[in-house]
Amino acid sequence: MDLKAFDAHCASYPGAEMVVQWGNAHVWKVAGKVFAIASHWGEDGDGASDFRPVFKASDLSFQMLTAQEGLVPAPYMGRYKWVQMRDPGALCDEDLMAYVGASYDMVVAKLTKAQRAVLG
Repeated sequence: MDLKAFDAHCASYPGAEMVVQWGNAHVWKVAGKVFAIASHWGEDGDGASDFRPVFKASDLSFQMLTAQEGLVPAPYMGRYKWVQMRDPGALCDEDLMAYVGASYDMVVAKLTKAQRAVLG
């Protein structure tokens, strides 16, 4: 998965909005709360960005994922159970999309009843 596909997937969620912050990272939010980040700092030899998706995980998923090669606690956010995919092949596209969906669901679950009603 690349940045364009990641952004398209995140945009498919009700109420999802993207802002660029923190040094050119694509930060995906719902009702002002972050559910995914696509950092792409630096460039490789052919000018392509270094794509490193970040998402929130459940306690169990966080433990399992960060024990895998290529997945680490996200810088500055790891203590809150956020995972960063450092290696492009660490998760297949379907798994990455599923974890981003679960992250979105966790954030939506913490919204007020009125905020959830607006999302449908």
